[in-house]
Amino acid sequence: MMKKDKTEQEREQVQEQGQDIERPLPQADSLKSEHMHEVSRHEHSKIQLDDVAVSHDSGVDPLTGVYYGQYLELIQSAYINLIEEYREYAGKDADLSTIEKAYIFAARAHGNQKRLTGEPYLIHPLTVAQILTGIEADETTICAALLHDTVEDTGRSLQDIAENFGSEIAKLVDGVTKLGKMSYESKEDLQAENFRKLFLAMAEDIRVVLIKLADRLHNMRTLKSQRDYKQERISRETLDIYAPLADRLGVYMWKWELEDLCLLYLDRDAYYELVGAITQKRAERERYLDEIIKHLKKLIGEMNIKCEIDGRPKHFYSIYRKMKTKGKNLDQIYDLFACRVIVDTVADCYSVLGLVHKTYTPIPGRFKDYIAMPKPNMYQSLHTTVVGPKGYPFEVQIRTFAMHRTAEYGIAAHWKYKAGITEEAASLEADNNMPWLKNLVEWQKDYSNKEYMDSLKSGLIVEEVFVITPRGDVISLPQGSIPIDLAYAIHSGVGNHMYGAKVNGKIVPLTYELQNGDIVEILTSDKIQGPSRDWLNIVKSSTARNKITHWFKKELRDENIQRGKQLLEKEIKKIGFSPLQLVNPEYAEAMFKRYSLRNMDDLYASIGDTASGLTATKVAPKLRDAYLRSLSSTQLEELGYYINRYGNLIYNPIAKQIKDEVDPNNSSINLGKETTKHKHSDNDLGIEVKDIENCKVNLSRCCSPVPGDLIIGYITRGRGVAVHRQDCTNIRSILEKSASSVLEAEKASRLIEVSWNIAQRKGNYPVALKIMAHDRWHLFGDISNALADEKINIISGSMNAVKDVTAVLDITIEVSSQEQYNRVIGRLKAIPDVISVSRAK
Repeated sequence: MMKKDKTEQEREQVQEQGQDIERPLPQADSLKSEHMHEVSRHEHSKIQLDDVAVSHDSGVDPLTGVYYGQYLELIQSAYINLIEEYREYAGKDADLSTIEKAYIFAARAHGNQKRLTGEPYLIHPLTVAQILTGIEADETTICAALLHDTVEDTGRSLQDIAENFGSEIAKLVDGVTKLGKMSYESKEDLQAENFRKLFLAMAEDIRVVLIKLADRLHNMRTLKSQRDYKQERISRETLDIYAPLADRLGVYMWKWELEDLCLLYLDRDAYYELVGAITQKRAERERYLDEIIKHLKKLIGEMNIKCEIDGRPKHFYSIYRKMKTKGKNLDQIYDLFACRVIVDTVADCYSVLGLVHKTYTPIPGRFKDYIAMPKPNMYQSLHTTVVGPKGYPFEVQIRTFAMHRTAEYGIAAHWKYKAGITEEAASLEADNNMPWLKNLVEWQKDYSNKEYMDSLKSGLIVEEVFVITPRGDVISLPQGSIPIDLAYAIHSGVGNHMYGAKVNGKIVPLTYELQNGDIVEILTSDKIQGPSRDWLNIVKSSTARNKITHWFKKELRDENIQRGKQLLEKEIKKIGFSPLQLVNPEYAEAMFKRYSLRNMDDLYASIGDTASGLTATKVAPKLRDAYLRSLSSTQLEELGYYINRYGNLIYNPIAKQIKDEVDPNNSSINLGKETTKHKHSDNDLGIEVKDIENCKVNLSRCCSPVPGDLIIGYITRGRGVAVHRQDCTNIRSILEKSASSVLEAEKASRLIEVSWNIAQRKGNYPVALKIMAHDRWHLFGDISNALADEKINIISGSMNAVKDVTAVLDITIEVSSQEQYNRVIGRLKAIPDVISVSRAK
């Protein structure tokens, strides 16, 4: 099989991460040399849209010098639309030089890259930037959106971005750049690390996640170009994380579109069925809603209240979820009809609410006051569902114009570039308005990748209950929370000393599910010195679970340190090294940073804590690799290691010997010459393991080596050394894949030299044979007689006949020596109608 070149490997890696990119053609790189000069030339220019609208005959964009052929008009139209939409809120006289400069930089960096749709890749950053104009993003955000894939998918670096556009834009680009150039043990680990990085960057500048959401929205719009399994995987990730994140940020128009697109790919039949059912009665519903809006406008006008009223379409996923979770049909969804009333003041909101309830019959339990108790994303509005004419229920939302702006733009309506406040004040405002973001960052210290992803998914869900403390404070908790969740939401000290709770003046069990409006008093005592482990199984919020877990880690630290040290030292010895070699803070520095650890004791404690997810089997190879990388190439070679072209450490002391000496088509066995001095290994198989005494040794069943075979050992976990033939397909697979990832490289590092010691040999060896013959009567009997003459024991056997009257016999026998093996092969080949006899691979 031919090796894939680097370009093809990169393409596959990027596509695995959910993007649809094809690598540039050569002419893209030919523009790179003149890139910096051209960008500098445009630095102080002011764009004229007339300059962009030129003849498309040449297919070359005159602004960037990039050839787009038939797609030139598409690219230019997208750029013109971006500029026009930005000017609508930035002003017609806004300076566009930096945006133009970013457009030119991105165009030349991406060159002739294409998406799987066949369009130039540049259409993606242009669309992402245009989506951001929908929330009136500032110039810095627009520029970062245009540049957001240049570091990840082209030859440009963050230094190039910083030199041309400054550190602020470079930080935004870095925040949305994936960790694709690093190696991880699994796709799940890579996914978790990308989200860890994203939320750390988001905590510093919320615009990072706005760009990321716009990026995901455009990728979802073009997801049909991906394969089915990728459509499902990307849609699931979007529904679990990105749509709830848009909800948390209050950018509902993005949330709704993301959810509807996810429904299309996750349950296509339900999507089209729902669309068809809603479309069928659309005209009737629109007439009904128009009548209600006209009636309300008249009544509100009579109250001398200025207002705007419009219909609000319900998005498909919201209807689908209610039908699924509540077991209802389409006609039973109350707020399928909805109208939005926007007024000047909060007092007007409540006046209109009174009017609505006076005019129409309110449905009990369907009123929500988000003005008095705003959502965590700062959303404020009054929601009520009433019964209208003809008995059809409909929802009314009432809010002020300022609240409506927040509802449309979410957190972007409050960010520093909107309000002109200082960075310190903006950071404080973000902490106050988004405590959930602070939690996401804090979880990184203590959670394994799996725990972090689970907490991330649950922590972003906005379905909440609002409870009240005896002091009158309103606290929001995830739906389904219990009093323990509230205790830890108030303070860790309250939770750690809690013994009970009162709800509305009555003592309730700790498993009581809190309801909206409950007045909750937490009962505490100094005699209570900590939580119960059982609480981890009943709390709902990730915050409470994290604080309980942290308490146990702190209390059991000394015990965990001792246990972790023992486990790590044992694992280090198992992989062939000594603790004196590998236990060094310098070699653990990368893990200290990755897991927010301070020293070796913290590392031991994490290993000893079974809930941390950081195990000795993960840590020992990383320490070994750091130690080996500190050695010279000569020292590495002496230990049997080398560093391949991908920068991975490979343990392969006899790979060349395997390649040169073993012919997989040769069924004969030649006794290999011993070239390495091995230490005595006390086992009955007559096998010595290099540098290891009294080692447990097993013959691998996959290839069943016998004395005389060229062999190699593989250090297993807890089962000693498994001995394989050097031409075993499993060994060849390990060597071929050793350069593909750190995990595969670690497997290759477990290979060890072994050899036969005839003097030590005792007993017999199992050998698997494959016999092909022309099928006839008594064939199996003849084979059995030949083996009986040699006093060979048959362990197992099976025989199958195929259409061309050929019989295939798979048997496993026991031989005592190479000489006996050779005699058996000779006898079997001499049987009439036997075509071939070979060792099973």
